[in-house]
Amino acid sequence: MTLREIPVHTLSGEPTTLAELAGSGPLLVVNVASKCGLTPQYTGLVELQKQYGPRGFTVVGVPCNQFMGQEPGTAEEIAQFCATTYGVDFPLLAKVDVNGDDRDPLYRELVETPDAEGTAGDIQWNFEKFLIDRDDKITRFRPRTEPTDAAVVAAIEAAL
Repeated sequence: MTLREIPVHTLSGEPTTLAELAGSGPLLVVNVASKCGLTPQYTGLVELQKQYGPRGFTVVGVPCNQFMGQEPGTAEEIAQFCATTYGVDFPLLAKVDVNGDDRDPLYRELVETPDAEGTAGDIQWNFEKFLIDRDDKITRFRPRTEPTDAAVVAAIEAAL
């Protein structure tokens, strides 16, 4: 099974896969939270979706409440917050665990990818980013790397 074929659920609970959400285009999978100091990164994620979406790129937000309870809301509350506060129009998946014994199968695969310094393993915090190119090659960006950082943008453009 490829990364894009791993079963996931939309925020509304519908079963899907990354392939169904994004086809074969590049995608940026990001664990998100509504009550985090990094939550304003939604603005950059929305910008990336607007700029590169027409070329086949998709941002996929994955709510997670494992970091100091910063995503406590229900699916409906998360959807409303994202839409009304940041104008999120990219897909959001169901809230999952990204670390620990109950780590979501998608994240079991993603955390094997090392970052720029060569470190793989657990998600450090909210807004860790994984760019998956058309060949399923993964590039990992840590939480404090802004979505519109030059390195992220260059990687997206190379993946397109």
